[in-house]
Amino acid sequence: MTLAIVLAAGTPAEGLTTATGESLADRLAAQLRRAGADGVRFAADLDELAALVDAATAPVLITGTDLVAHTAVLRHLATSPVGPTVALVLGDPLVPERTAVREERGQVVDAGAVDALDGDATGVFGGALRVGVDDLPTLAAAARAAGGPGPAVDRLFASLAALGTLIFAQRVRLLVAHRVEDASGLAAAEAAVTAVDEDRAELRLSVKEKDDFFTTYFVSTWSPQVVRLAARLRLTPTGVTAISVLFALAAAVLFGVGGRPALVSGAVLLYLGFVLDCVDGQLARYTRHFSAWGGWLDTMADRAKEYLVYAGLGFGVSHAGLGNGWALAIAAMTLQTVRHMTDTWYGVLHDEAARRPRTATGAGGGIGDRLNAASTRVQADTGSVSYWLKRTVVFPIGERWALIALTVALFNPLVSLIAVLVWGALAFAYTGALRTLRARWMWVPVLDTVDATLHRDDGPLARRLPVVRPMGPLTLAVIAALGPAVLLVAALLSDAPDGLRWAVPVALLVLLVGGLGAGAAHNGPLDWLVPAALRAAEYLFAIAVGVVGDVPGWLIFGYVFVLTVHHYDLTARLEKRQAAPPLHLATLGWEGRSALLALAAIAGTAGAGLATLGAYLLVVFVVSVVLAWFVRPAGNTRASVAPVGAGGAAPR
Repeated sequence: MTLAIVLAAGTPAEGLTTATGESLADRLAAQLRRAGADGVRFAADLDELAALVDAATAPVLITGTDLVAHTAVLRHLATSPVGPTVALVLGDPLVPERTAVREERGQVVDAGAVDALDGDATGVFGGALRVGVDDLPTLAAAARAAGGPGPAVDRLFASLAALGTLIFAQRVRLLVAHRVEDASGLAAAEAAVTAVDEDRAELRLSVKEKDDFFTTYFVSTWSPQVVRLAARLRLTPTGVTAISVLFALAAAVLFGVGGRPALVSGAVLLYLGFVLDCVDGQLARYTRHFSAWGGWLDTMADRAKEYLVYAGLGFGVSHAGLGNGWALAIAAMTLQTVRHMTDTWYGVLHDEAARRPRTATGAGGGIGDRLNAASTRVQADTGSVSYWLKRTVVFPIGERWALIALTVALFNPLVSLIAVLVWGALAFAYTGALRTLRARWMWVPVLDTVDATLHRDDGPLARRLPVVRPMGPLTLAVIAALGPAVLLVAALLSDAPDGLRWAVPVALLVLLVGGLGAGAAHNGPLDWLVPAALRAAEYLFAIAVGVVGDVPGWLIFGYVFVLTVHHYDLTARLEKRQAAPPLHLATLGWEGRSALLALAAIAGTAGAGLATLGAYLLVVFVVSVVLAWFVRPAGNTRASVAPVGAGGAAPR
């Protein structure tokens, strides 16, 4: 439920009448109801608004009385999935009476008078904002503290930002929204609203404003028509996600079967599956059907689809006698997962840097400063050659799926896997080098802002190990990966890898070095790389145990696949601001799982160990998903509606 409040105080447009003869405030109230507000209240001043907010138990949508906009603009604000508190930001001219905004990466990092922002303003506050439940106490405090001249809604917004609230910016694209002051401005704004087909604009808005090259020119040019059809068929975004998984699974099977007709058919299905992968998000934006479950499922399905395709390619290579396809598939999956872990945490780093002033340590320019400025210039030059090169060289998902489809259709699965590995490795080297330089310049710790133990995936053993602070957690994590890497290389080069069973406990001891940093502060400029380094260490150890134990490649792939699902669950929850999985402790931690595999390898039962532990982790994951997304929410719903005397709490 959402409460909408029209704040009538302090705007020059209070007495204006619309073309239909109603006041702006009354029209806004009607639009807010159509935008999804469950109730609309009017507040004469900020004190009255604060009283309404004090009693609110759901998100609050606030507007001034000078906003002329499509109803879709308000609906997008009310349903925006980017964060709990979102403000409308316009590209209108900056004037002294309006609150100017400076935003970075979609976050409002500063707000106030135009001259106070020293020319760094990127927009102007649009006179409307949605405030999440957790920020309501701060909103009430901001309303009581907001003083000075100007429209009340501007003073409220500036006060809320000054109190440190994390506010995301909602930009207006294709639709119309303007703040007006007089009759001529009102007439012009109403004419602009009337001139735009709202539904057609919303369909175009379902496509991301900035996407990758292949998606932009080979998918989004026609996917909106699929979105319109899906909406008419009343398909849900989750339903489209499920269909895209089936397409990818069918493509993987065809890649495994081999033969030119099967490979070409699989490539076509892979492309269509990727189109549907884009359509599910576009459908969610078009219908405004967002949910934490849907966002989580989309993230998990994307990775599962990609790795199922790798499995199909790997089987196809081995089945055709072209080489050890499973080894290539395992390498591609491991590389891509570690890349994704760095992508996730670099994004967190960048968001945190946008919210903080840069420390004196990073001042004075340097290569990181120049790289940051160059990246900003390229990103702003939308559509240029440099812009598309920057977006393509990092090997995003659209380019990965296009490369797989083309190479497997024209050549064979072996060429496809090698191409994925080569481009992926080059992209990893490129992004890793540039991000390291920029991160050292930014010097913003991020792991100390979250539960580092959770995102390191530490188990009971790592939490009890002594802390070696002088070396730092990243150095220890890198050392941890070296032992398994050496063992894996030795096993791959050996004619009798089973003879290296004695080296497994040695590699385990080196791996456990990573646990010596578990209790240390993760506040170094590069400590955002710790989760990725620990993922690499665990995967390399599991693969090495499999090679030493002469375990079939498909079984090693399956075990590492289950590990990646577990780790993607953690990153998806981080991105969606969800709590830890209900059964996280039952996953034993990276060091606990590795110790069990080491025991299995020493006993000569590495295959049984991988199969048993993999099956156990998969069951834990499935049960955890059911508990987190179905059982617990259903229990909370029943508890909230239970009558007194039937287990429900008595009202107070």
